[in-house]
Amino acid sequence: MTLEIYKMSQSEVFENYVTSQELDFYDSFDNENLNLDDSILKGIYAYGFERPSPIQRIAIKPIIDGNDIVVQSHSGTGKTATFVIGLLSRIDISNKNTQAIIISNTRELADQISNVFKNLASFTGITYSLCIGGDMQFKYVSDQMNSQVIIGTPGRVSDLINKDIINSEHVKMIVIDEADDVLSTGFRKQVKKIFTKINKEAQVILVSATIPPEMSSLFDAIFKPEYISILIRDDHITLDGIRQYYIALDEQYKQDTIMDLYQFMNIGQGIIYCNKKYKADELKDVLEGKDFSASVLHGDMMQKEREQVMEKFRTGNTRILITTDIMARGIDVQQVSIVINYDMPKYPQTYIHRIGRSGRFGRKGCAVNFVTRKEKNILQFIQKLYSTTIHEFPANVSEVFNNV
Repeated sequence: MTLEIYKMSQSEVFENYVTSQELDFYDSFDNENLNLDDSILKGIYAYGFERPSPIQRIAIKPIIDGNDIVVQSHSGTGKTATFVIGLLSRIDISNKNTQAIIISNTRELADQISNVFKNLASFTGITYSLCIGGDMQFKYVSDQMNSQVIIGTPGRVSDLINKDIINSEHVKMIVIDEADDVLSTGFRKQVKKIFTKINKEAQVILVSATIPPEMSSLFDAIFKPEYISILIRDDHITLDGIRQYYIALDEQYKQDTIMDLYQFMNIGQGIIYCNKKYKADELKDVLEGKDFSASVLHGDMMQKEREQVMEKFRTGNTRILITTDIMARGIDVQQVSIVINYDMPKYPQTYIHRIGRSGRFGRKGCAVNFVTRKEKNILQFIQKLYSTTIHEFPANVSEVFNNV
């Protein structure tokens, strides 16, 4: 069934988005103007999608059309499926060479993207390879990697391209997920190496929940002049459906407060964020010493161990995950309904990514922030920056958790 196409001009807003030029948007994946192949549609519907999310309605078509594009959208709104569906539509199945590269900032996110890709591409015959570090099974096993799509982290993909193990001659698309982090100083050298190896006419797609000023300053260097932007309005950069609270306390009382809250956290799954790896390990040991069940995840762990922790958390065998910001971006665990910032994040953009782990796809969620006297200015700055209110945690704890 073909639905009517609506027009959105530059000055208009659709579901909190503004665009750099007039765009069409579509309420159905099978709209004839999207022209998605039946094999892709089968994968979409088999994966459980019925209708496009707001960002999918407006962003898939420009990707299919080959435009350079920056897509900003809240966590949990379907960004991964947006660029995967668009990318699948651009792959020439008869060409067995590598045609697209997807870059993400962490191994866990790359693995998650590959799972989404595997499902959406399951009826297409399009091949892909996951290229991440930390485990022998992901190291190259031949002199050439010819999958049509490469999904990986900046360091590993840069290494493989520069060793000509990935043949970049036919690459016509590069997607950078969590682009604000990938294009940061830490990854910029590897990304630059990747760009020097691919055709200058290749389509560039940047995806992120936040667009800091230092990222937007790179657009002219990365994109072709006629690039499209789909951005969230500045006054809508918070997350609907997530109730936000703070608890003012001294550092020495954080562990006791976690244990007081823990008994109420039986409403699903939760994530506790610490700024330091040693703090995450210490908190896990303290909770286990009190017979509480918790797992920990951070960058010092072996890849296999990280995979096992994530698998247990995804399947619900672990209820509480203590982690660093390695889990702040892009990881989609549907049952997460509470996020606790044991430490306030150092950067305001990280706050949005962290609390976005709850309330996925519009479901209710809750964020609780532990705020010491030193961190009060961070709390105030976040509220001002995102035009949001973070309420003081009520005396009646059940009042918070019964509504999640």
